[in-house]
Amino acid sequence: MKLLYKSSAFPGVLLGWLLCLIFIPTLTNAQTLHGRVTDNRAEQNIPLIGATVIWQGTAQGTTTNPDGTFSLARTDSTLSKIVVSYIGYANDTILVKGQNHIHVNLQRTATLGEVTVTAKTPSFSAITPVHSQVITARDLTKSACCNLAESFETNASVEVSTSDAVSGAKQIQMLGLDGSYSLMTVDNIPSLRGLATPYRLNYISGTWIDAIDIIKGTGSVINGYESISGQVNVRLKEPEKAERIYFNLYGNTLAKFDANLNLATPITKKISTVFMLHSDHIGNRVDGNKDGFLDLPLSTQYNVFNKWKYKSGNVISEIGLGALQENRLGGQTNYQKGDFSGSAYGTEMKAQRANIYSKSSYTFPGKPYQSLGLILANTHYDFDSRYGRRSYNGEQNTTEAKLLFQSAINNTTHTYKTGLSYLLDDFKERFVDTAFNRREIVPGVFAEYVYQGQKMTLVAGARVDQHNLFGTIFTPRFNIKYDLDPTTIIRVAAGKGFRVANPIAENTAALVSSRTFRFAEPLNPEKAWNMGGSFTKYFTLGQRNGTFVADYYYTTFSNQVIADMYSSPDAVIFSNLTGRSFSKSFQAELQYEVLKGLDLKAAYKYFDVKSTYADNLLAKPYNPQHRFFINAGFATPFDKWRVDLTTQWFGLRPVPVLENTINSGAASTAFSDRYYMLNGQVTRAFKRWEVYVGGENLLNYRQPNPIVGATNPFGEEFDASMVWGPTIGRVIYSGLRFKIN
Repeated sequence: MKLLYKSSAFPGVLLGWLLCLIFIPTLTNAQTLHGRVTDNRAEQNIPLIGATVIWQGTAQGTTTNPDGTFSLARTDSTLSKIVVSYIGYANDTILVKGQNHIHVNLQRTATLGEVTVTAKTPSFSAITPVHSQVITARDLTKSACCNLAESFETNASVEVSTSDAVSGAKQIQMLGLDGSYSLMTVDNIPSLRGLATPYRLNYISGTWIDAIDIIKGTGSVINGYESISGQVNVRLKEPEKAERIYFNLYGNTLAKFDANLNLATPITKKISTVFMLHSDHIGNRVDGNKDGFLDLPLSTQYNVFNKWKYKSGNVISEIGLGALQENRLGGQTNYQKGDFSGSAYGTEMKAQRANIYSKSSYTFPGKPYQSLGLILANTHYDFDSRYGRRSYNGEQNTTEAKLLFQSAINNTTHTYKTGLSYLLDDFKERFVDTAFNRREIVPGVFAEYVYQGQKMTLVAGARVDQHNLFGTIFTPRFNIKYDLDPTTIIRVAAGKGFRVANPIAENTAALVSSRTFRFAEPLNPEKAWNMGGSFTKYFTLGQRNGTFVADYYYTTFSNQVIADMYSSPDAVIFSNLTGRSFSKSFQAELQYEVLKGLDLKAAYKYFDVKSTYADNLLAKPYNPQHRFFINAGFATPFDKWRVDLTTQWFGLRPVPVLENTINSGAASTAFSDRYYMLNGQVTRAFKRWEVYVGGENLLNYRQPNPIVGATNPFGEEFDASMVWGPTIGRVIYSGLRFKIN
């Protein structure tokens, strides 16, 4: 690690190049398509208000007016098909070449099987009022995607980092903030939260995922009050759409192996199910940098999920059941399971998780915009872990319920959602010889109003929750989307978030050190405001489509649980915020089809994240201020060959030094190295088989000496939590996929 005491030069060349793309000339509007979208039942001829009409293969679209009519500009003479969609109806793809006016009759999904549209899905939605990005199932096959932690490697909006150099825990970052400030949902149900935070990214197999929605900002009040920096929604495969058989095998040079099997089948015309299995194992003791510690913990996981779906008329019901068991062992290479004598340093963890949920909805006859829904969910999670001579055990039981009603005011230009929610969180933690138990009971009520005009969409929502420990919680949120023209969109968002921190679970990295945990005072809930917006430009250049997106978000905390590693070299001091704490995040991204089959993504990110530590406003540790990202993907016709390369450049990161850095109100900061990461993969597809081979960290860069005091792990200077870069060198992997649709 290099110690620097001045900031680096701003690498702004690529940023300037990206910003200039705002002024790329687009093709003029040669023609406008006019039309009307109605219900297919001739006897009623009901106009569908707010239906989505989009040019196939692009993000250029619009929505229908109160009388069902729409106007859609042609920005490219080659555009010839539109995709029309509406909730409760089957999508329809229509050839409109040479036509200026059309009439579209959509059919209800209850009377017609859903049409499958195979066009390339735009990453950035042109329809949603929130700033959102989609990672598709196809995107997930571009990298070694064995679990959720590896699902973001070809995405610039979400970062995944290693928490420490021993336990193998990983966490995501959004807007420069830790993953605990991002709400994680599975099929739009809050999940993998609380005590599961350190290892939650390992608990969902990549082969189970149909798509991932990334939402920046606080999002909707319907999903609760916890989201502060954003939301990651994992959409699991649907029983009626999933492959009948999907089998995946993976192995790498670290002797890590994954096996996955999905089975989907219709039981009757109304009932279908998908059964998904995942197992991974690493039993090889690898010490690439010869520091005496395992680069990866030995681990074995068994994971199963079963989803059932029922469709009949206006009723849709879904039930999901999951179970997981995982064992981990890390530490020094000679550490053996259960050896607590102190002869070798080791970490152990055994975790079990079980969850069940149900979702039911009823759509009112003749009113496809009006429905009633009920969501019920229960999760049990428990673990026993040990870090050297310290034990940390916990159990969490969570019950959630939500009753949701949505309808329209006169017409679907004005719609609303309202409902009731209930949350029960029962936490039992024991750290060494101290118990930390907490029982939260939170009933709530929420409402959200949506105005959807021809150019503007407004979403205003609020919720009121009554917390048994912290009183009344009021959470307002607000989003506006405005279309300057069919290819230029501006979004603005503001909202408030509230969460109760789990300081030990969210800082387990510090357990792999000699630092003690000190609680300076009783900790209060965290509260923050998030404000920001985005600019999106869809363009056509050289008859090829591209997208430019720039966004800026500012998050400010009125209270935050501060984990102070600056003030004392031998402790992590937890306290409430006594000054300022904020995050400023800027991102600019370009996506463009350079040649037929060759797609390029390039992004630049800037973070300014600071908190007050012992009356000093200092940069958040381990957070890079500058980051560049480039992804190139090439596919031959029919996807027979696919090649993907991703490179990232990380700037300086502040690192707490192992000495008292605060003297007389002044503080100094050490910085990490700058470094590059390069990943790549080649895939060959056959009729039902795919074979792939790839590599991670192909440049073989490793953080020098990631474990401080590795030769004396029970000494006062031992610290494996000061991780800012890769702790594992080059990894080569291969695998195969087999599927029957």
